[in-house]
Amino acid sequence: MAGCKSYAAFHIITFFFFFVIFLKLDLSYQISTVESEDCTNRWIYVRWLPSRFNFDLLSNCSAYPLFGDFCSYLQNHGLGPKTHNDSHSWYRTDPLLLELIFHRRILEYPCLTQDPASANAIYVPYYAALDGLKYLYGSETNFSRQHGLELYNFLRYDDQPEIWDRFAGHDHFLVMARPAWEFSQPLHVDPPVWGTSFLEVPEFYNVTALLPEGRTWPWQEQAVPYPTSYHPSSLNLFESWVKRVRNSRRSTLMLFAGGGGVGANPNIRRSIRNECESNHSSEVVAAAAGGGGHFNKVCDIVDCSNGICEHDPIRFMRPMLRATFCLQPPGDTPTRRSTFDGFLAGCIPVFFEEQSAKSQYVWHLPGEMYDEFSVFIPKEDVVFKGLKIVDVLMSIPNAKVRRMRERVIELMPGVIYRRHESTLGLKAKKDAFDIAIEGTLERIRSKLKVSSQ
Repeated sequence: MAGCKSYAAFHIITFFFFFVIFLKLDLSYQISTVESEDCTNRWIYVRWLPSRFNFDLLSNCSAYPLFGDFCSYLQNHGLGPKTHNDSHSWYRTDPLLLELIFHRRILEYPCLTQDPASANAIYVPYYAALDGLKYLYGSETNFSRQHGLELYNFLRYDDQPEIWDRFAGHDHFLVMARPAWEFSQPLHVDPPVWGTSFLEVPEFYNVTALLPEGRTWPWQEQAVPYPTSYHPSSLNLFESWVKRVRNSRRSTLMLFAGGGGVGANPNIRRSIRNECESNHSSEVVAAAAGGGGHFNKVCDIVDCSNGICEHDPIRFMRPMLRATFCLQPPGDTPTRRSTFDGFLAGCIPVFFEEQSAKSQYVWHLPGEMYDEFSVFIPKEDVVFKGLKIVDVLMSIPNAKVRRMRERVIELMPGVIYRRHESTLGLKAKKDAFDIAIEGTLERIRSKLKVSSQ
């Protein structure tokens, strides 16, 4: 055990050393090669932060036993270790490290500037979710209202306050790797409830926050896709995967990869499990297949209870490749990482409430297109009115199913985070990071226009 801890500590220290060196070298390189890009209205300035706001937080990767040890997933600048030695694109990615992944990718952004006065946006490389762990699982639970105040004081008073004062923080943005509700504890609640108050602190109202799940109002925050385990580095690798997705035989009508639904209380996950369990016999499959296609199996369940699928994409990706529809019911929160895993597999998403995606990822999955690539079934109709999911899906004509799957595949590049240092060919396809940056720049332009009126 002592040897393992020593090895982990050595790995973390080595990671910090090379990552910090890379930050300095890569930043100067990008600034010097920007001449080939049209950077009009696209300039970004990266604010310098003391390491206590980012890199030092990575060294706490094993400090919270109730949360879990994520030290091994720091590899490859937050992408995690490869799923196997010969893998070129698949990693055991932990979504908690979206902040690190984003930080690494922004260093490749072609329009970085050293002059904050000329920047159209200011990126704050603060690892908010990692810093929040001490309030959620550490010794500072009773001080969760203070989350972010130290950062604010540094930005506003300690380090070049004129950068913040220029637009009162309206041009600043950061990434938070957990759903917004974890940072939305009301300031007046005593004793504190679950979460921190970062997004409730008035000092940060003007800052744009990118999260995997936002709240219903869009001014302060915007949802961006969860990171999946797929991070290709070249166009050839990506096109090879797309070819496999297109050629995959869809022998299962619908699939649910997840946990829950085993309690007595009525809910959408329990309804899904009950329906799947009642549609497992060959006689039922044959009868159902006559309505909208030929399937060996009507419904498949990949049990991902207790997080066993989170770092093991093989568990769910192969079944998803065989499925036509992937069921995406809400859980503790409306959104699911599995939605984007399904996109990778060309599996048509089935949503049960609009907050699961349609009202969230408006930059990456425009709302007016949802009928083209997804199915919506109100969860109340399933849970309380007896509507059968199988009946809805089997009623969709095969030609429409094929068009929907093709639309899912077309949207795939925009919901993945490609690997850093990718080839030029792959960089020509906008990924989730690229779309998030474009959306952020436009959001900040709109905010500055409104605030100046």
